[in-house]
Amino acid sequence: MAAPVYPAWVTRWVSGQWRLKKRPPVIRPTRPLALADKVANRREQAGEATCITEMSVMMACWKQNDFNDTACADEIRMFYDCVAKAEKDRKDQKEDILSLKGNLTSSKVNKLLRRFPQITHYV
Repeated sequence: MAAPVYPAWVTRWVSGQWRLKKRPPVIRPTRPLALADKVANRREQAGEATCITEMSVMMACWKQNDFNDTACADEIRMFYDCVAKAEKDRKDQKEDILSLKGNLTSSKVNKLLRRFPQITHYV
């Protein structure tokens, strides 16, 4: 003889699943809910390479002229100018507060957290 088939709501009522939907789950944090006094030091993502075309033109000129610097003076000067410009841009960008993604770097976050530490005790 087959067991009777009950509607789905009867099964949920008997098993107590209806109670779970009415109240939120209990969340117990494993650590106190406060910011740490420092964050991990992370390296910034490496940027794209610069001055690749100038370097390849300079090396092609060297190869054509048997690595003679005097014959490739213009190409060498163009390469050094590009490197100086890229270095200046990198220094200017490093002075900015935010990184490429718009986030603070880990060293600046640590500096701010040292200035404004968490209150761990009350007076």
